[in-house]
Amino acid sequence: MQLEAITWQRMAERLAGHLDEHKPPAGQVSWQRVGIDGAPAAGTGLLAGQLADALRPRGRAVLVVAAEGFLRPASLRFEYGREDVDAYLGGWYDTAALWREVFGPTDPGGTGRVLPDLWDPVTDRATRSPYTELPPGGVVIVHGPLLLGHWFPFDLSVHIRLSPAALARRTQESARWTLPAFARYESETDPASAADALVRADDPRHPAWTGIRGEAL
Repeated sequence: MQLEAITWQRMAERLAGHLDEHKPPAGQVSWQRVGIDGAPAAGTGLLAGQLADALRPRGRAVLVVAAEGFLRPASLRFEYGREDVDAYLGGWYDTAALWREVFGPTDPGGTGRVLPDLWDPVTDRATRSPYTELPPGGVVIVHGPLLLGHWFPFDLSVHIRLSPAALARRTQESARWTLPAFARYESETDPASAADALVRADDPRHPAWTGIRGEAL
């Protein structure tokens, strides 16, 4: 696998350029959906934010959606204990709500009325955030862990990978019980192959990537 050293900002510009080249035709009621996948320690929000910053000067409306805003209530997440790996893999994130509130409205011919978040994991209450009206041609960037195993209809997907040692080193002590879940995710879902672009970020100051599938580095 060939990797190219790159800065996060330059990577965001390359991704934004790709989206511009493949944006919906003028007059078509359609949106683009981007997934930036990675463990919490990978810092997916950084790239999501930089991609949004790269798109806005190009005249693109952008909404960044964190998967953490679609966690299920604690009573459901912790039904089998607070550190159950199976539950974390399959029951922590409200994928049905993501389909309903994010992907459905941005399907071709949809309303563009997207809910940016649903549940606050700190207060364990509904956020009651207002809907965002994203105009046709806009971009939704969803970022967070375990995104590539649900058949979400991403137009462009990026997986930020950490080696097992780097992941363990950069994961907070209180969250290290999730490490077996990410090992299973790697082996069962193979996000590196599923994504359109793979980023290696063991040292976050010096990322490297494969480029976007089908495009030269």
